[in-house]
Amino acid sequence: MSILVIAEHDNAILNANTAKVLGAASRLNAGVHLLVMGHDCAAVSEQGRKLAGVSRVLLADDSLYQHQLAEPCAALVSRLAPQYRHVLAPASTFGKDVLPRAAALLGVGLVADVVAVESEDTFVRPIYAGNALARVQSLDPVTLLTVRPTAFEPVEQNESHAELATVATVAAVAVDNSSRFVRDELSMSERPELTSARVVVSGGRGLGSKEQFALLEQLADKLGAAVGASRAAVDAGLADNDQQVGQTGKIVAPELYIAVGISGAIQHLAGIKDAKIIVAINKDEDAPIFEVADYGLVADLFEALPELIDKL
Repeated sequence: MSILVIAEHDNAILNANTAKVLGAASRLNAGVHLLVMGHDCAAVSEQGRKLAGVSRVLLADDSLYQHQLAEPCAALVSRLAPQYRHVLAPASTFGKDVLPRAAALLGVGLVADVVAVESEDTFVRPIYAGNALARVQSLDPVTLLTVRPTAFEPVEQNESHAELATVATVAAVAVDNSSRFVRDELSMSERPELTSARVVVSGGRGLGSKEQFALLEQLADKLGAAVGASRAAVDAGLADNDQQVGQTGKIVAPELYIAVGISGAIQHLAGIKDAKIIVAINKDEDAPIFEVADYGLVADLFEALPELIDKL
């Protein structure tokens, strides 16, 4: 049986997470259909049909899906799911909202935060804030998975026109929707998006104030990096909520992660464990962050950071 992958997008551009979820789907060795739910989103289906491994794009273009609320999206997914062996979505806010509801409607389990695919019914996911990995087997007739995009390589685009997937329209499923869209509040930034950035510079409560936290932005400017923060820094009002990195924030997997004034709580480490290289700057030589850091500097960050910025 084929695999259904749910596309994440904004009705205009396909999110990069989708290509990574398709990378996870490729481990299951079956044909892949890509479901695009949105409104005026034909451009997204065009982008999706070019991705390697996709044999068909299912386009549900209806005002019901304009804001991709979980209730109507889950109703459609649950209608389509019995035709498939697996249904995959990114372990993002979108995927974590839609797929559990679809699983409830289908009466099956959900395997969340998958980081490895061992076979068609066995998957690996982190537990205990990422301190251990659990091997989970699903015996349901259809297996629903949310996939951590940072754990899988994205599929490439097909160059040949002959390899492009076909597009089929799918009718909307009427649903008694008790939720409604109110508004988007988007933070605009010229910096790379945190979860896809090649370099991330993060600060902790040790920076002391929002003005001093701005030191990180100078370092980020030099490196073309995204700026993150620990939960302690966010709770202290030093950084915005959407900058929080960790188990209850964003999961990142950059090539270089620089932790400044971050002690290294378990919840924070759970969000950075896939970083290729971790650099820590902290004046406390016993800080847990040094246990996972590839390079550590025991120093006062207010002396080390300006010096580092000057040398870059």
